[in-house]
Amino acid sequence: MPHPIHAFLSGSGRDASGRSVSDVLAMDDRALEAVHDYIQWLFPLPTRSMAQPQSPVLDASEILAIRDDPAAQANLRAGAQRMRRFYGLNDHWLTGFDHNHLRITRIVTSLKLLAGDDEAKRFLSFVEDRCRAARDPVNARSREYWRAALRD
Repeated sequence: MPHPIHAFLSGSGRDASGRSVSDVLAMDDRALEAVHDYIQWLFPLPTRSMAQPQSPVLDASEILAIRDDPAAQANLRAGAQRMRRFYGLNDHWLTGFDHNHLRITRIVTSLKLLAGDDEAKRFLSFVEDRCRAARDPVNARSREYWRAALRD
């Protein structure tokens, strides 16, 4: 039986709010901005979330299972694509400080861990291109966290 996050990412489980990965991917931009408990499921980490401490945490066996599961990999890529669309269509996060900056760090970290360097680089490149096009309004510390997530 898959662990909760693996089941969610593979499409056979639900998050703590009862949503499937398909439900999350279908959320409109307003919901993606306003709802704060999906990002830990769509882009999980092996560390506890300070924003949503009740969210599940990846363990080593779950990381390996997700890396080896084609359905989970497809949903990770679909999640990255959905978030690229969100950040591409919305400008509110292109400011000095915004909670989306933390989300971006999580996404890059999770993609590197679970989907590999190429997927993480693709996401980071997109976000950095958006920042440059907007004349770099995001604070330097957040941008450094994003780059460090790819290096670590």
